[in-house]
Amino acid sequence: MLELKFSQDAAAFAATDEYEEQGAVSPNHWIRINCHMGSGAAGDRLAVGEQLRGLPESGQAMLEGEIGFTHLALIARTATAIAEAEGPAKPFDESRLLDKAREYSVARFRDFCDHSRHAADAEGYARDEAARVEARSLTLTTGQGGMVWIRGVLDPEGGAALRTALEPLSKPAGKDDGRKLDRRLGDALVEAAHHLLDGGAGAQPGRQRPQLQITTTLETLLGQCGAPAADLEFSLPISAKAVERIACDCNVTRILLGSDSMVIDVGRSKRVISPAQNRALRARDKVCRWPGCDRPASWTVGHHLIHWVRGGRTDLENLVLLCHRHHWLVHEGGWQLVKSADGPLLTVPPTFGFNRSVARGPD
Repeated sequence: MLELKFSQDAAAFAATDEYEEQGAVSPNHWIRINCHMGSGAAGDRLAVGEQLRGLPESGQAMLEGEIGFTHLALIARTATAIAEAEGPAKPFDESRLLDKAREYSVARFRDFCDHSRHAADAEGYARDEAARVEARSLTLTTGQGGMVWIRGVLDPEGGAALRTALEPLSKPAGKDDGRKLDRRLGDALVEAAHHLLDGGAGAQPGRQRPQLQITTTLETLLGQCGAPAADLEFSLPISAKAVERIACDCNVTRILLGSDSMVIDVGRSKRVISPAQNRALRARDKVCRWPGCDRPASWTVGHHLIHWVRGGRTDLENLVLLCHRHHWLVHEGGWQLVKSADGPLLTVPPTFGFNRSVARGPD
């Protein structure tokens, strides 16, 4: 009853110019500020108040507890949208929606209302859909320590595409995976970004595909004591461990600097794992070689069991495919991936207790 009374008062207030005299841009804006409500909640009250006279059965059903206020707000918003499409001359039939409101949950009823709106005005529904696409936004803000804060909004289709892409990547990686869902989703987003880069999406013939650009000294690459961190484009400096991981399969360009930091010589860029080796590696391993991981080859990178900077050879005997998460575990996570004398791979956790799981060999 209080919600209905609030809605009636909101609609009566919206019919005046009081909000304008007090400096608000709309009745919704005034209610949001003065009643400490969100935009959607204020809009629901305005819609109910404006449509309540034409929805007597729905209002009574809410008072009797047959439906909730959110059901009533959805009926009112649907009535408003259909009235805009068909004109006020045609009365709105609330019975069909009310029957479903009594039966359906709020989430299911919202879908039903959308179907009804589309049936009544497909073009108007498409315009609203396009407006939601235009409202897409994403901001990336670098905070303390180089942490990146992500804030954004997506339309329903864009949100569904993102969820569908992240869903298979955010599943727990076995029974010992203690990461919470928000951590797994963060890891999944980073893995999807690396896959986009490694797959060369957006690359055009004759142009270099997008990649991370890192500038490091030889001492940092070797992990020597006292070496500076490496510079990562669009971010803060990164550790030698991160450089080692990224350098497993990358283009390396030698640049010699003089004492005054002037460039003396620039060598040719050389890819550590050749395209032919990469094809052979993917044909051999097929998936991430970490025990129990089934990430396909397209979601992996080549990893040197003995890093090339420490003399490891870039040949198939010293290379395995690892997905982004397990590649990170080997370098920054402190794990080791060791080839046993008879060929299979063993994982060694940071506690130095052997994990007796055996990695898959070539099929």
